[in-house]
Amino acid sequence: MAKERSEVDSCGHEHVTEELLERLLASTSIEGYLSAVEPDLEGRDLAEYLCDLLERKGLGRAQAIAAAGLNATFGYQVFQGTRHIGRDRALMLAFGMGCTLHEAQRLLRLAGHAELWSRRRRDAIVIFCLERGLSREDCDDELYRMGEETLLPAEG
Repeated sequence: MAKERSEVDSCGHEHVTEELLERLLASTSIEGYLSAVEPDLEGRDLAEYLCDLLERKGLGRAQAIAAAGLNATFGYQVFQGTRHIGRDRALMLAFGMGCTLHEAQRLLRLAGHAELWSRRRRDAIVIFCLERGLSREDCDDELYRMGEETLLPAEG
């Protein structure tokens, strides 16, 4: 059974899209609705979210960056918010931090990229790997085995 898309409010409560739509339609003003559901995402940037993830997962920056297979200097700049991260590198970081699918989707959104979409073959493989808690290396092995471009670009 497919999971419904969800959001998490500022108190950590998860809301499925249908529930959010019901709340929107029941609202007397758009301002009231938006102020109730947006604080968690609108007030955050990628660097803040990454630091929150590190704390929740009990990881250090160096550990997450190394597990992601990212260049250390680049990784630290992403955590400081001074460098933009591409979609594949954001996914690499999600694997390096042991993110759930939900956390990886939020990471992608905050990085300004499209979420993983199960209708795209490559994205479906990545979703499969995230859901099973595989490492970035294991995901790259699956992508390669299935004839898709790996997250970590091949040296060549």
